[in-house]
Amino acid sequence: MAIMADEIVEHIRAEAAHLNIDLSSVDWNSIKLPPNEDFGIKSDDDDDDFNEEDSLEVPDEWTPPEIKPYTPELMQENLQQWLINEKGKDQFVIRAGSETEIMWNDARQLKADSVDKRPFWTESFVQWSPLGTYLATVHQQGAAVWGGATTFNRLRCYAHPQVKLIEFSPGEKYLVTYSSSHDEKHRVNIFDVRTEKVMRDFEGSGNDFADGGDFWPVFRWGGGIEDKYFARMGKNVLYVYETKTFRLINKNPIKVANIEDFSWSPTDPILAAYVPEVSGGNQPARVSLFQIPSKQVMRQKILYNVNDCKMYWQSNGEYLAVKVERYTKTKKSTYTGFEIFRIKEGDIPIDAFELDNKNDKVISFAWEPKGQRFAVIHGGGQFYPRGFDVSFYTVKGGKVSKLKTLYQKQADALFWSPGGRFIVLGGLRKGFNRQLEFYDVDDLKTMATAEHFMSTDIQWDPSGRYVATSVTSVHHEMESGFTIWSFYGKLLYCVLKDHFFQFLWRPRWQFLSPEKEEEIARNMKEYSKKYDIEDDEISVLLREQDHEKRKELKEEWERWVKEWNRMHEQEKMERQMLIRDDAEATDVEEEEEYDEVEQLLDVSEELLDVFP
Repeated sequence: MAIMADEIVEHIRAEAAHLNIDLSSVDWNSIKLPPNEDFGIKSDDDDDDFNEEDSLEVPDEWTPPEIKPYTPELMQENLQQWLINEKGKDQFVIRAGSETEIMWNDARQLKADSVDKRPFWTESFVQWSPLGTYLATVHQQGAAVWGGATTFNRLRCYAHPQVKLIEFSPGEKYLVTYSSSHDEKHRVNIFDVRTEKVMRDFEGSGNDFADGGDFWPVFRWGGGIEDKYFARMGKNVLYVYETKTFRLINKNPIKVANIEDFSWSPTDPILAAYVPEVSGGNQPARVSLFQIPSKQVMRQKILYNVNDCKMYWQSNGEYLAVKVERYTKTKKSTYTGFEIFRIKEGDIPIDAFELDNKNDKVISFAWEPKGQRFAVIHGGGQFYPRGFDVSFYTVKGGKVSKLKTLYQKQADALFWSPGGRFIVLGGLRKGFNRQLEFYDVDDLKTMATAEHFMSTDIQWDPSGRYVATSVTSVHHEMESGFTIWSFYGKLLYCVLKDHFFQFLWRPRWQFLSPEKEEEIARNMKEYSKKYDIEDDEISVLLREQDHEKRKELKEEWERWVKEWNRMHEQEKMERQMLIRDDAEATDVEEEEEYDEVEQLLDVSEELLDVFP
């Protein structure tokens, strides 16, 4: 029998609750259902299609169910299987020519082992997701993500024709894709990574997406790995969206007149915005911290005589460093200072400091990951033939204090280890010949110096144990490839590849809490015993392999000598015959006769005066 309209409504409500769909805004009184229509829904009393023969037979005795082998779907595989590698190895991906290859870094064996290698895997570039779960490839039809427990399977595809750029949210929940067409139409899609659904799309001109700042990424994500918020700049406004609805928070943007730049805290929903000086200094520059989603200003710093400003967050979101380039009183030159915001402390105190020589230009700045130290490269200009100075500072103890300055270093870039303490000072500009200096900031000493000629990139692996330097064919065709170094500067192995384009370490999850990391650091000797034994075994194996290699080379040399001795003996008789024939020929000596011939060439007469 057909059921009543009220029962249909109740059924719809039950299904919506099961699917977690909010129907509170639906006006049920405005919905008119046609009479005598059951929409295929049957009531409990409707047994037209049910009879006794279809009833289930329940056995009298219980029998255990049949256990079937587990056959997971692709997205149900353990996508973090690579993290539990017994040797603690890390993976990386490279692109050379038309081939893309994923490899294990087996630094103990001084080699790289292939995991998966495919031609034409991507049509443009590849990119790891921030936590290393997925490998993304770019194609004419859109983007795809790959992953799996033991091999790389295609997990999802995201249709976006002519896609040029992609970016994951920090927590890997969303994928942002960008494309542009010949008619200057730019399109940005935000996909749900798991469902492939377009959560929000944006369309406009290039100026719409790049208004007031850098073009890419169009959106900047905030709120840490929870992926709660994303934002972009507009003219005099800051658009902040929430991923719960993919709409503006409170349906309105944040009005910030003349905004020039902004950045999110890496861990908290805090947004820093920079407004430059306008009206010839009548309206000074300022840096403001906004709490999201309330949009309330947490702290603000007014800055005078500002020429330029850059913001640098510490990885834990504990500090924000603002580099301020100010005009001198004459307005003919500039000098640099810093403002350090202590985000986690009450009322967010701000510390100001300047370099010892405030006229120095700041070439590079970098926070120590998870730490309270930072490094600054500074010098007398954008190119300094003798090198730049490198200074290390700490904000521990409630004030900024300098630890040490290294003078005249061939370095213009800073690369901290992900675990802190160690840093690589890289000289990547042409005049510095790609110098590398491995420095221990705890002991304030140089561990090693090296050179990777023509190198274009420097990357630490996620564990902080190894450093990769690479030469890409985009800049140099000769000697392209990558080199792996230990954290203390020892060259481990080098791989040369023709038409080498890309090297990327696979990121890692951070599973351990800070307390657990401290506990491991305190008991490192106990933990290291196991790995010391493994290291000794590897060392013995390497020595045996080296001994076998030397033995093979020696045997090959002996075989070569033996073969040449055999050939020498075989040709001995021929050589002796040639020598005997030559000796007999020299016994017969021919006598040579010489004829003397005199010939009168000229006659002349001359009268001599005997008596003067």
